Amino acid sequence: MSTKTIFSRFHLITILLFSIYSYSKQLPENEVVLFGLDIAEDATPALVSRILKADEKPISEIKFEKGTYHFYPDKGFEKFCYISNHGDLMINTPFPIFNFDKLTIDGQGSTFIFHGVMIPFLIENSNNISVKNLSIDWHQSFHSEGVIVAIDETNRTFDMQVSNEYPYDIRNGQLFFIKEYYQHTIGQSILFDPERKAISLNTEAYTGITTKTKSETTFNIDTITYKYEYDKRDVDNKNIGMENGITVKEIKPGLLRVFGHKKKMPPIGHILSMKGEQGLNRVSPAFSVKNTTGFNAFNVNVHHAGGMGIIAENSADIILDNFNVTPSQGRMVSTTADATHFVGCRGKLVLKNCTFENQLDDASNIHGTYQKIVDVLDDYRIGVRMGHHQQKAFVIGRPNDNLGFVRLSESFFPYNKSTIKSIEYINNRYQIITLNDRLPKNLKPGDLVENLDGYPDLLVKNCIIRNNRARGLLISNPKHTVIENNFFHTEMEALLIPVESGHWYESGNAANVLIKNNTFQDCQHGGKNRGVIRFDTDDDNENIAFKNIEIIDNTFNQFDNLILEVTNVDGLIFKGNLITNSGTFPQLHPANPAIKIAYSKNLILDKNNYQGKVNSNSLITIDGSKSNLKLNNQSN
Repeated sequence: MSTKTIFSRFHLITILLFSIYSYSKQLPENEVVLFGLDIAEDATPALVSRILKADEKPISEIKFEKGTYHFYPDKGFEKFCYISNHGDLMINTPFPIFNFDKLTIDGQGSTFIFHGVMIPFLIENSNNISVKNLSIDWHQSFHSEGVIVAIDETNRTFDMQVSNEYPYDIRNGQLFFIKEYYQHTIGQSILFDPERKAISLNTEAYTGITTKTKSETTFNIDTITYKYEYDKRDVDNKNIGMENGITVKEIKPGLLRVFGHKKKMPPIGHILSMKGEQGLNRVSPAFSVKNTTGFNAFNVNVHHAGGMGIIAENSADIILDNFNVTPSQGRMVSTTADATHFVGCRGKLVLKNCTFENQLDDASNIHGTYQKIVDVLDDYRIGVRMGHHQQKAFVIGRPNDNLGFVRLSESFFPYNKSTIKSIEYINNRYQIITLNDRLPKNLKPGDLVENLDGYPDLLVKNCIIRNNRARGLLISNPKHTVIENNFFHTEMEALLIPVESGHWYESGNAANVLIKNNTFQDCQHGGKNRGVIRFDTDDDNENIAFKNIEIIDNTFNQFDNLILEVTNVDGLIFKGNLITNSGTFPQLHPANPAIKIAYSKNLILDKNNYQGKVNSNSLITIDGSKSNLKLNNQSN
């Protein structure tokens, strides 16, 4: 090899190395962005400005100097959002986290105070997002509170004292609470016991306040017909034929008299929580996570939100560790809806070491979505309709997901399956699904579809769930679920395992569920006649819906009788559980047994220690020809 050849090759290698070095120098480095207290008066514009530059100047981490930061909507990033189980509206956010990969947001112990209708964290189409070490609150809450100070049984009125924290005005006898950038009516309401800082005993007898009644005057509205399905519960339609059923009068500033309530007069000293009209009162979840893989929240406190603490849709691999929903500022209420909610999520879903308390709906709801087949367009295409008005624009799956065809009148399980080729979005109620296989010959309009891949492996462990309205956990998950070492004290069921197809269209029939080493303390104290753990289907038939359930080594310290309602179950083991009578409250439904069974089979009740108040002859009731039961060593 000549000297010239050697030099030429050396020269070429040098050029290549220099080019690689120069190119690597030009690649942008992911920056750790630090924000200090100099932006604390309104941190929104600085955050939005920097986040929107992330394509040019990538960010790996956003850190905050420890302190209190305020966020206003006026300079937030604006976007119209369809959010499951919330209102659909234009919102503002200081954290538009779109198309990010590997981003950490560390508050380092800071408190974030929000003002008005905002979504603090709007996360979409991203991967590996972590939020940690911060607290979220609102300067003014999305609900209002009044103390019951007097009742008049004769005139059917009650008086409530409203503090300066809850400004209001009265328009033609209608009460409106005024907030920054927001207002609401009495709307949905419930009572709190201030001594327990929890939902009042038997609140169902007193609330909700009966704000609506049928209109006295209508003309010909029943003659209106609709070519396509008409949703009477949609926000635009639900008040047709209805009028205000109560009026409010100010006795003196802060003291209000309520006329026209139809239920029992609320007890003096209890606190009435009011959050406005259903369908209009879920506008600001703390976290909205959509189409994202890998979301972690660690050491995060959500003290308030005008909706849910977190709503996650079509996402995967979510871990909430020490994610706490708990009220602040002396309020009875934390979030005005669920603490956490997961729709169509897959992979791993972990809730551990969390506290969910005083929220105005469930601690968590995990489910898929039923969509109704309204058109059979050809051998491969169907037109589907969103069932509930708060599911608008939800896309049921992605290419190659397994889709199940369901006819609930015949079975709670799919009668056939196919895979998705594509989904064409037409509008927020109607989409066209193209399948890889020919449609089943027996498919017909009115059948439902569900995404069989849109469910997670679920773990709920070492959590405290208490003092809230409604349930603890709603589980509609056919994959695998473990609920272990948790504490429940809820106004309704601690655990509701449903198939819900008639209103919310929340899909999924649970299987492979382990409920172990939990404590259930005085649940169902709101007044409803239901079990602490309940299996339930909307469709009233005898078909099996739930399979392979184990309820083992739990403690039920319960004031009332009914512990377990088993319906439409094939394969349940209830073993090693301790059932005692707490004596905390008077029994609301003393005639109940401890266990009700209907339309179920292959049940084993083994080595349970019962120390409750039910007569041994009525400890268990069985209704339905399918029920077969094995009892071993049942203590009484």
